[in-house]
Amino acid sequence: MASSPNALRETSRRLKSAVHQNKAVSRAGLTERFFTFLFKGLVYPQIWEDPKVDMEALKLTPSSRVLTIASGGCNVLSYLTADPREIVAVDLNRAHLALTRLKLSAAKNLPTYDAFYRFFGEADARANIVAYKRFLRNELDRETRHYWEGRGLTGRRRISLFSRDLYHHGLLGYFIGLAHFVAKRLGVDPRELVNAKSLEEQRSFFDTALAPLFDRQIVRWMTSKKSSLYGLGIPPAQYEALAADGGGDMATVLKGRLEKLACGFPLTENYFAWQAFGRSYASGPTGGPSGPLPPYLKAGHFHEVRTRANRVRVNHCSVTEQLQQEGEAAFDAYVLLDAQDWMTDAQLNELWSEITRTAEPGARVVFRTAGTHSILPGRVADSILGQWTYHEDESRIYTTRDRSAIYGGVHLYTLNGPETV
Repeated sequence: MASSPNALRETSRRLKSAVHQNKAVSRAGLTERFFTFLFKGLVYPQIWEDPKVDMEALKLTPSSRVLTIASGGCNVLSYLTADPREIVAVDLNRAHLALTRLKLSAAKNLPTYDAFYRFFGEADARANIVAYKRFLRNELDRETRHYWEGRGLTGRRRISLFSRDLYHHGLLGYFIGLAHFVAKRLGVDPRELVNAKSLEEQRSFFDTALAPLFDRQIVRWMTSKKSSLYGLGIPPAQYEALAADGGGDMATVLKGRLEKLACGFPLTENYFAWQAFGRSYASGPTGGPSGPLPPYLKAGHFHEVRTRANRVRVNHCSVTEQLQQEGEAAFDAYVLLDAQDWMTDAQLNELWSEITRTAEPGARVVFRTAGTHSILPGRVADSILGQWTYHEDESRIYTTRDRSAIYGGVHLYTLNGPETV
């Protein structure tokens, strides 16, 4: 079954609108177009924003209506554990939409939690393909079936990724694999970190093995290239913001972010560290379904996710395009991930004009930035941003608590009520 050309064309069109800021004949334009080409496929097998932090910041209630970017779908399903009334998930990337819809269908239709965990927790068993054919394929919409039963560049059907370790694939999976390869060639095996039994041992391994890698000439040269971070889903415009945190020295920035990932939280609590260093979710005596996992994959949440999965709506569009279809006071929670780092001033103003129009008083917006500071002041018009309150102290706390560790800032804004306008 071939992939739907309409979905691929829409992905291309929307990505060009989001990423392309320079002429194609310029050097900057060429790098943007190369990133767009790579971003058309699966980028994030697992989303890299901490849903625990999101839910703390959003303060979701049974009356909440959430608008979020879908990405790999992990957080969309995880938000269901907070019991919101509805979640609208949008994305420009058809692969992320297909993965999100597959996860939702699996939550509803796979017969047991064990089958669900095997599919997305391990994602490395032939039994998953059997389960797909028996329980899922006939429950999927046509577009999602087109994607998973279509063939990738290797000629294999994409659904076979779940029998070949999904988390070793996608642009992020390949990036992590390349990082492991380079580190091993330089004499360090990043997997050894997951053998640490305490934060002290994690710190020791980072200081003695990982940190010195960033002083190696080859690593400094590689990280100085914008294309080196495309595997993290970082477009050229975002690279500049990230590098600025290190005075232009990307190796220094990445070293600091990796330090937090390796040493900031116990391995028993941080599934992001397991994916980065162990290349899977935790296994062994403290791993499997009882180990550190995204909320949607925990056994204790399976019934909640299954019974609430119908509350999620998934659309192929940008946040701004979705909001233009909504009425006033439509949402009380917005999750923008790091998408604003990609945007021009005009795009930011259009987005926040629509957010302001569709937000209930007191609505909460959470987003991340590659750099430390909020990018909105001075770029979004005062007439719009003046209707919002930035919670600087809380944002700093949420940044510290974010276990994924790759972002410079987690930011919270709330819409002022009538008495504060």
